[in-house]
Amino acid sequence: MPPEVCLREAVHPSDRDAVRRIVTDSGFFTAAEVDVAVELVDERLAKGEASGYEFLFADQDGAVAGYACYGEIACTVGSYDLYWVAVDPALQRQGLGRRLVDEVERRIAERQGRKAYIETSSRALYEPTRQFYLRCGYREVARFPDFYAPEDDKVVYEKSLSR
Repeated sequence: MPPEVCLREAVHPSDRDAVRRIVTDSGFFTAAEVDVAVELVDERLAKGEASGYEFLFADQDGAVAGYACYGEIACTVGSYDLYWVAVDPALQRQGLGRRLVDEVERRIAERQGRKAYIETSSRALYEPTRQFYLRCGYREVARFPDFYAPEDDKVVYEKSLSR
């Protein structure tokens, strides 16, 4: 039986290293993208709720096993971006990513959020990620050709959270 996972919202300084480790170990992201993931933690630590970044961490055996970062999109009414969902590669395919997404959606809905948006790359490396979003009930709503680089589209997914 796998160890119990505890979810928490509070962001701790040690989460910087955990986020860096998880995002780096995924093998999906450039050094610049890893730095952005850590910068969001820094913003939350420095500014609290005023940062606009909310976090949900999954702790297992005293270590961060995965996390999600989300926030309301400026100048919208109830639309949220799910910026990051990442799980330690050694713990993937055990339902933790789905649990994080489900809990983020629940928290957004509690705040009267209407829609959640996720964006990702069209590169073949991200096919499992795109399939994961589809399994979570998201649908592709936009594609921006050559957005990230030549032949690397930005793919946007959306899910209605009204219950």
